Amino acid sequence: MKRKAKKIAVSAAVLMCTVLLASCGFGGKSSSKNYSTTGSSSGTYQGVIKNGRYRTSKARGVNISQNDNQYNLKSFESGLTQVSKKVFSTKSYIFQEGQYLSSGTVENWLGRKTKSNPEGLNPAQGKKSNPNPVYIQQIEEQDYMQESGNSMKLRGITIGIGINSEYNYQTKTGGPTLTKKISDSEVRRQGEIAAQKVLQRIRKKPGVGNVPIVIALYKQAPDDSLVGGTFFAYSKNNGNTISDWRKLDYKNVVLPKASASTTNSSDQTDDDSFSNFKSQIQSFFPNLSGVTAQAQYENGTLSGMHITVTTQFYSQTEITSFTQYITRAAKKYLPNGIPIDIKIQSDSEIQAVVYRNAGSDNFQSHIFDSY
Repeated sequence: MKRKAKKIAVSAAVLMCTVLLASCGFGGKSSSKNYSTTGSSSGTYQGVIKNGRYRTSKARGVNISQNDNQYNLKSFESGLTQVSKKVFSTKSYIFQEGQYLSSGTVENWLGRKTKSNPEGLNPAQGKKSNPNPVYIQQIEEQDYMQESGNSMKLRGITIGIGINSEYNYQTKTGGPTLTKKISDSEVRRQGEIAAQKVLQRIRKKPGVGNVPIVIALYKQAPDDSLVGGTFFAYSKNNGNTISDWRKLDYKNVVLPKASASTTNSSDQTDDDSFSNFKSQIQSFFPNLSGVTAQAQYENGTLSGMHITVTTQFYSQTEITSFTQYITRAAKKYLPNGIPIDIKIQSDSEIQAVVYRNAGSDNFQSHIFDSY
C-alpha cells in the first residue's frame, strides 16, 4: 500500500513549547540584538526567542501516515530531550527547535526510495502482495545553542529516528489490514543504517560545520499499545561517520498489570503500591470510570509515573474533596523519590491535577474552576 508522509499537528510539540515558555515566568533572559531566551527552571532548557517570537521547528510534526498510537508521538518528543540532556547540559546550552531540516526534506527522507525520491530512507515497496516494511517512521531535529558575543551560535544537534516495530499494510484497497512484526535486531539494524545516512546528509547542511551531532534511535510501540515506545541507543559524533553506540535501557509499562506472570519483583512492588492507591480512591468515590498509570523504568528503576483518573460528572465541591483525598492517598501509597502527575478528568474535560516534582516529598494540586 502506498504510503505518503504528511504533516501532523502534534500536541506533544505544542506542549513542549508551552512548557519551555511557561517554566520561566514572564521575564526571559535577554540576549544581544534580536535574540532572547525564555529562561528556565531547574533541569530544563532555556528556549530561543527571535524578534519577540519563539522559534518553531521547520519540520514540526512530519512523520509517516502510519502512526495511530499518539503515545508514540508524545514519548518520542519528550524522550529525545532526555537523551539530549546526557550530552548537552541544561546549564550550558540553550534549546532551539530544529532549523536545518525543512518539512520537505524530512518528508522525502521518510518516504520510500524511488527514482523520483532517491533520498528515501525506506525501501521500495516491492511486491504489493508482500511489500517491504516501512521501517523509518519519525525524524526530529533539536538544536543546542550558546551565546557568543552579539549572536547565538549553534553548538550541537540531536536527531531522533523512530523505527517501527510492526508494519501494517493492505494488499488491496478495502481489504483486511495485515501486520508484519519487525524483530528487535532488525529495528536496530535499520535504525543504524538510517543513522549513518542522516549523519552524512546533515553534515552537508550549510551552517552545521563540525558541531557534535547526537543521533538517538527509538523503537515505536505497536498501534494498540497503551504506552509509547522507548529510545534504545544513541551516538555522539564529531565527524561524518557514526561512532560507537551507547545503550539506553528504558521500559514503559501500564499499571495495574494485567498479569503477575510477566512482572519481576521490582515491578511487582510498584504494581502493588499503585493497586493499593487505586483501591483507596475507588473506595472513596466508587463510581470512577477508570484509574490507570503509565510508568517508566530506566536501568530497571522506576523513574516516573503518569496517572489518569477518569470520573463521572461530579459537582465542584465533590471534585475539590476528591482532589484533596487523592493528594493524601498519593503521598501515602505511591513510590517515593520520583516525579508523578495525576490527571483527574471526566469524559469531556480535565477537572484537576495533582503532581510531585522530582526530588520533592510533597504533592501539590490545582482544581480547574470556572467563572
